Amino acid sequence: MATDYDAPRRSDETESTDSLEELQDRRDQRFPGAAVDEAEEPESVELPGADLSNEELTVPVVPPQPDEFVCARCFMVHHRSQLVGQTADGQPVCRDCLP
Repeated sequence: MATDYDAPRRSDETESTDSLEELQDRRDQRFPGAAVDEAEEPESVELPGADLSNEELTVPVVPPQPDEFVCARCFMVHHRSQLVGQTADGQPVCRDCLP
């Protein structure tokens, strides 16, 4: 017998005669925090493009390691094992940028 794995699956406890209220009650029992009012959501949500000019970010800067190079085409730092060629003026080129 062939089985259609793309067909929607239904469990035995779910029947097509369930009302909307019964389904919502069942969802609330399984996931108590799922029903959240929009009024309860926090007001201070950071939006993309927000002004962060007064924030300070500190990141440790690691100097170039002896086994690394910067590709002349993609300007990414790679391990020496990725070095496969050079440009006409002698700059290193990584494996991904070599034509």
